[in-house]
Amino acid sequence: MIERVSAIALELVSGALLISLMMVTGIDVIGRYLLDKPLTGAFELTEMLLGALVFASLPLVSRAGGHVDVDMLVNSIPPRVRHVLNILVGMLSAAVLLFFAWRLWILGIRQFADGAHSESLGVPFGLFAMFGAFTCILAAIFGLLREYRQ
Repeated sequence: MIERVSAIALELVSGALLISLMMVTGIDVIGRYLLDKPLTGAFELTEMLLGALVFASLPLVSRAGGHVDVDMLVNSIPPRVRHVLNILVGMLSAAVLLFFAWRLWILGIRQFADGAHSESLGVPFGLFAMFGAFTCILAAIFGLLREYRQ
């Protein structure tokens, strides 16, 4: 239940981020080329929205098992060994994602302490680092749940 609610929330957030990204780009292009008045901070906002979109989508990709993998030899491995390998790979992926989450959390704390923010809009970078940490944790959990169920 919690997994499904989290996935729906991430789908909504991802959709909203994508729509926002399209709107910022559209408004900037119209303002720049038709009105000779570009949207202030559009480049910065586009970078932040795109980064947030990548992190918001990461747990959804883990949940769906949509990460890129190379399976040249997989069909020649016995099913039982393949199952064990999938579990080990899932655990390794989760460990890497949890490491990323830990480092992003530390980065976010440091950015809040330093008052790091974007140049033109003044958006605190710590928010994005903390969001990235949270979504990496969710991606690790979703990936482990997926491997456990198979």
